Amino acid sequence: MLLYNVTVQIDRAVEADWLDWMQATHIPDVLATGCFLSGELFRLIDGQEDHATYAVQYRCRDMETLRRYQEIFAPDLQAAHRQRYEGRFAAFRSLLEEVI
Repeated sequence: MLLYNVTVQIDRAVEADWLDWMQATHIPDVLATGCFLSGELFRLIDGQEDHATYAVQYRCRDMETLRRYQEIFAPDLQAAHRQRYEGRFAAFRSLLEEVI
């Protein structure tokens, strides 16, 4: 099992809109690709004043499925996020393998 993690720092000024959009649109759209078994959203407790940090975690069965997501679906989904919040966020992705 793989955990595909997207960490996002979002400006406080658009945080509420971003949260609504992530929960109502983006995460459901990612899950609708059929590439992930689940998706969860976590807020990092860090106390930053100018931005909030979130981790979106998606569970994926195997590397082949993740590669299919990255090649077929990710470009358009990431572009929609970028267009909506351009200049208001920073993001990085990491991949973790379940050990136990």
